[in-house]
Amino acid sequence: MKISNPTRWLFSVVVTQIAVLAFCGAVSAAEMTKEQIIEEALKAAPPGVKSTAKVVDDKGNVLRDGTSAYTCMLVPDAMCLDSVWADMADAWINKKPFSTDRIGIGYMLVGDVNGSSNSDPYAEDPTTENDWVVEGPHVMIIVPDPSELEGLPDTPTEDGAYVMWKGTPYAHIMLPVGARPAQRMVGN
Repeated sequence: MKISNPTRWLFSVVVTQIAVLAFCGAVSAAEMTKEQIIEEALKAAPPGVKSTAKVVDDKGNVLRDGTSAYTCMLVPDAMCLDSVWADMADAWINKKPFSTDRIGIGYMLVGDVNGSSNSDPYAEDPTTENDWVVEGPHVMIIVPDPSELEGLPDTPTEDGAYVMWKGTPYAHIMLPVGARPAQRMVGN
């Protein structure tokens, strides 16, 4: 699946996160300079991606052109996603089916702030049933064949890689690559 407007889904993601930003009292991208947004968004990427990625703001406007397949943004967490991840994010946000014939890579090398459910892609708040996790620095990997995820744990309580959103079209590998927050599991 290809997106005709590559920044369309980015805008959708940002719109869904506005309430989170307001609730948490975080500084919104609207209150940041162009240079600050670029700097913060690029913190998600490894050096090679950082130097070549496109950066967009919270409205999907291109702040810096790039020469690679990666787009970096704040939504509200810093992340850099390749085109497979962009397609998956569009499908997830719009509750559409998703499949791919290629591996997809997303970077969140500063971790996340608010976390998300490990089991329910649409959970908005932590509960005792939805395995809410706040992850440290990590890489997210989409594989073309869901059977390739078999054998990996689907719980973030284990050390190492685990599957997030197992059993959904949006299942992906979470690969921690740095120190994890002291309280990773919330509400469980």
